[in-house]
Amino acid sequence: MGKVAAKIKVMPESPEVDLDDLQDRLESSLPDGAEINRVDREDVAFGLVALYPTVLVPDDAGGTEAVEETFAEVDEVESVEIDEVGRI
Repeated sequence: MGKVAAKIKVMPESPEVDLDDLQDRLESSLPDGAEINRVDREDVAFGLVALYPTVLVPDDAGGTEAVEETFAEVDEVESVEIDEVGRI
């Protein structure tokens, strides 16, 4: 089976959120079989920086919904949305 790579936009609640800590909490919240390949950061506005983790999920895991749901439950996360999806 292959894997699905999803680049996910994670917006923190405020510019004061410690992005390194948030990144660690996102990684520890991943469901079984999912892994973060890399994390990019992008300035949004007024000091707010979005995290863009690229998550690898097994093709038979049913998509990225479980990852989106667990990321949305992490403290200090304002919103989660899929930016790009592809198979590898």
